[in-house]
Amino acid sequence: MSRITEQVEQIAQPIISGLNLELVDVEFVKEGKNWFLRVYVDNPESTIDIEQCAAVSEKLSEELDARDPIEQNYFLEVSSPGAERPLKKERDFANAIGKYVYIKTYEPIDGLKEFEGYLRQADEQEVTVEIKIKTRKKTVVIGRDKIAVARLAIDFSAPLDR
Repeated sequence: MSRITEQVEQIAQPIISGLNLELVDVEFVKEGKNWFLRVYVDNPESTIDIEQCAAVSEKLSEELDARDPIEQNYFLEVSSPGAERPLKKERDFANAIGKYVYIKTYEPIDGLKEFEGYLRQADEQEVTVEIKIKTRKKTVVIGRDKIAVARLAIDFSAPLDR
């Protein structure tokens, strides 16, 4: 995590908690010639709505202007993490047990670097994912230090609820 995202997270956390929301992630990225500060928030009680995102944006913008932790010009974006929410914190992994996930690793495990399947277990050291290879299921244990990207995913092969 960069110094800027750490500072923004410290500034944003009390604002977001005060609105009974959850801070999911903070990104500070350059796209083309523009910088974007993206803050992802969620509502643990229900679906987050645009008014809640706007409230976070307004309060956070005021606080960022007052403290000025970022030297360059940037665009502030506050939004929901969406259906493919990133898994970063211990709580994120715990809440995702039993759900369909996508995990990309820094180095191959059993010849693969990308895994999609159901998260079966997670702790501070490793996660266990049940993946499907053709018609058979396989359980893969992945060290948390080997994970480059982890997020919820959509299982397009699952039957639709009707």
